[in-house]
Amino acid sequence: MNDLLIIITASLVAASCGLLGVFLVLRKMAMVGDAISHAVLPGIVLAFLFSGSRDSISMVLGAGLLGVLTTLLIEFLHKKGRLQADASIGVTFTWLFALGVILISVFAGQVDLDQDCVLYGEIAYVPIDLWITDSGINMGPRVLYIAAINLLLVIIFIILGFKELKLTTFDPQFAGIVGISATTWNYLLMGMVSYTTVSSFEAVGAILVVALLVAPPATAYLLSKSLKNMLLLSLLFGLLTAILGYALAWQIEGSIAGAMATVAGVIFSFVFFVQWTKRIFAKSYSKKSLT
Repeated sequence: MNDLLIIITASLVAASCGLLGVFLVLRKMAMVGDAISHAVLPGIVLAFLFSGSRDSISMVLGAGLLGVLTTLLIEFLHKKGRLQADASIGVTFTWLFALGVILISVFAGQVDLDQDCVLYGEIAYVPIDLWITDSGINMGPRVLYIAAINLLLVIIFIILGFKELKLTTFDPQFAGIVGISATTWNYLLMGMVSYTTVSSFEAVGAILVVALLVAPPATAYLLSKSLKNMLLLSLLFGLLTAILGYALAWQIEGSIAGAMATVAGVIFSFVFFVQWTKRIFAKSYSKKSLT
């Protein structure tokens, strides 16, 4: 039963990250997800200091604000400072993450967080991190509810804003002409990525969140150029990552998050190799046909 709870939680997180990751990959902003997942740390720490609880909505708001701030800083350095996009991302997330680490060190006695918790998480603790009501009723794993609510919000966000997200992703100039602000929807997307990151970091850690934001959508991109198909394939690869990753961790008795991230990379590599081989054979066949 515990194994199933872990797999379900990982699958829910993978689905949330995969759906949002499709838009990040298509917008060529995949590493912005990496930046946000690290840069939200100061927001999490400050929110905890003000609220005194990791369950408070203020923590989500703090992370969301830092996620939007990260996006603003990246765009400012890229457009106004004329830095390359990758340099802007690197500078922004490293100093914000370092600031978060310093805040944890300074307020170590007041903050129930640490760098390992944020980076690696520990999904194996899901079955014992229970939600107990005031009346003493055991509702089950707390993180499972958080992951399910997160996925529901992500699905609602994509359904309600599908047209706007699609237009601002593929043709932001046309979106502006018809009255859809690409900047506004970019910030809304980054805010949702920030929320997904902070709601997932305790269970799976930032490293696995980054892997799930990038690897399943990138794999789906290799197989389909249709947005809807990419979303469905990303869900499928996220589910495979959760199941096969847990099986690998159980087999080697190693880190579950590390095994899942490894499986995500293996799946991408396999699909990439198959697609690359198909292109090679197609080119070879077309040359023979011409001769």
